[in-house]
Amino acid sequence: MIVLDLNRAEVRSTWRPYASGAPLPVFAVAMYKDSFYVATREGVRKLSNKDDGSNFQNWRSADATLTAAVDHVVADATQLFAITGNQVRKWDGVKFNLFYTASGQLVSADLSNGQLLVGQTLNGRGSVVQLNAQGTIVTTFRQDVLSLPRQCLLRDGSLWVADQNNGLLQIQGNTAERIFPNSPINTALGEMKMIGNTLWATAGAVNEAWNYQFNPNGIYAFDGNEWEGYNLYAYPKIDSLLDLITIAGQPSTGSVFAGSYGGGLLEITASGQLNIYKQNSPLQQAVGDPGSYRVSGLATDASGNVWIANFGGIRNLHVRKADGGWLSFSVPFFISENAVSQITIDAYDQKWIVSPKGNGLLLLNSGQNIDNPNDDRWRYFRQGRGLGNLPSNVVYCTVQDKNGFVWVGTDKGIAVITCGQDASASNCDAVIPIVQQDNFAGFLFQDEQVICMAVDGANRKWVGTRNGLWLISSDGEKVITQFTKDNSPLLANEISSLAIHPFTGEVFVGTSAGICSFRGTATDGADKASSVLVFPNPVPPGYSGTIGIRGLASNALVRITEQDGRLVYQTRAQGGQATWNGRDQKGNRPSSGVYLVFASDEQNVERIVTKIFFIR
Repeated sequence: MIVLDLNRAEVRSTWRPYASGAPLPVFAVAMYKDSFYVATREGVRKLSNKDDGSNFQNWRSADATLTAAVDHVVADATQLFAITGNQVRKWDGVKFNLFYTASGQLVSADLSNGQLLVGQTLNGRGSVVQLNAQGTIVTTFRQDVLSLPRQCLLRDGSLWVADQNNGLLQIQGNTAERIFPNSPINTALGEMKMIGNTLWATAGAVNEAWNYQFNPNGIYAFDGNEWEGYNLYAYPKIDSLLDLITIAGQPSTGSVFAGSYGGGLLEITASGQLNIYKQNSPLQQAVGDPGSYRVSGLATDASGNVWIANFGGIRNLHVRKADGGWLSFSVPFFISENAVSQITIDAYDQKWIVSPKGNGLLLLNSGQNIDNPNDDRWRYFRQGRGLGNLPSNVVYCTVQDKNGFVWVGTDKGIAVITCGQDASASNCDAVIPIVQQDNFAGFLFQDEQVICMAVDGANRKWVGTRNGLWLISSDGEKVITQFTKDNSPLLANEISSLAIHPFTGEVFVGTSAGICSFRGTATDGADKASSVLVFPNPVPPGYSGTIGIRGLASNALVRITEQDGRLVYQTRAQGGQATWNGRDQKGNRPSSGVYLVFASDEQNVERIVTKIFFIR
């Protein structure tokens, strides 16, 4: 038993209640009147709350006749029970007497409102028995959704059950309702993408050696208000699609595609139909692993064609065209295990394909017509000058920025390929940015594993590593911010994926502990201002946060003035959004009133775009 001091946030002591003082298991603890009672392999052990529990000699057997292992103890102000095997025993002050015998396997026992609730299971069917203080059965609950009731509670006329297989249940009379928190059912460890205004996240992952993890949790979709899950629990049809790790949308059809590492390709159509492609498609089994159809990367080009990385297949790159047809390609270089994964398609319709297992980075320029293989041009980027000049052959991710440059994340930092549409030329090498931090300069993230990257509306780069989340300037020469779990609400330092909502600027961060988000200051801009939104507006009394002005032309110059034209604040939009700290240029908070927002676009045409109501 571990005794915690909650005021000082420290471990006060460790108690070992066995007669020998050995470090053996303690299954449960209850406080009854003036003593502690614990469930052990040697029955129930007892300690007065006046004695030092760290001295094992102060512990004694509560009931010398009960020597079998006790699984659980539970108590309230007037009753104490011990659970052993399929029996519930009640304490009479001297010993534990038989109180109830379960008809099947006894799963749990809880006291609620003076009633003992016993959870049990028999032949896969669960039930909860409600007993009064005399051991008389008051009610037996046998709803179909009960399977393994691990904890029970009576409240407001309902029986609440934590069921191991069916989640949280609320039972009223003959009606049972499953209560689901509006969230993914498990951590999203795979790829995230914004498809339209919906965030899609994959739950699956592979390990460093690209081996299966047999993750059944599927994919999740978040529309800004509600989560929806697609997995074998909700859709039994996809029970063979484990380790869903990659995702892409097809705007022309409204379909969403997800790749299973071993189970093939899943299509969710606009009407909600689920289609699975593996042996009924050109997808190939992994060499040496029959029956394994490993879809490891997905991306959609401007024509609506979905490109598919088929890890381990001899023909390991496929296209499902917008018209439903298929094409297949083979990488013309030797790469171990035919390993291909993440695909990025740039503004020149070039396909950048990560080749894991230390193979490097592949580039395919499929020419004017993807049906004609004769105009395909390939390039292989690796470490070394003249070979691509990557900082390492261990490549994790790629992303294209708003200048058309491709940023490459490796286990030894970042490289940038600036060749544009000439990237397939043999003389195209990456450059490795040098970043200035404090008084030191060095290669960008040279000591970090760069797992994922995303580009915001201001062309700044968000970089996910195993040591936190970084925001760097558009040119990569300055670190703007670093987020860790110690200096921010970031859930964990190990970042697995990033996605940015183009309209709101919200940065979604996938971590080893779940998804969180950061309200970014930059959004994708347009050539001209569209529907400008200010939030909050009106600005309430006492508000000290940032005021966002969204929907501006890209990099617009923004002036906030009083109604007589006196300048209050001036800034430039990050992409399509500007922010104001609610203070004038001297640091003072403005008086209550209406303030005008003027924006100048790249042509230096200025116009009023909105008003801000400020309330002191």
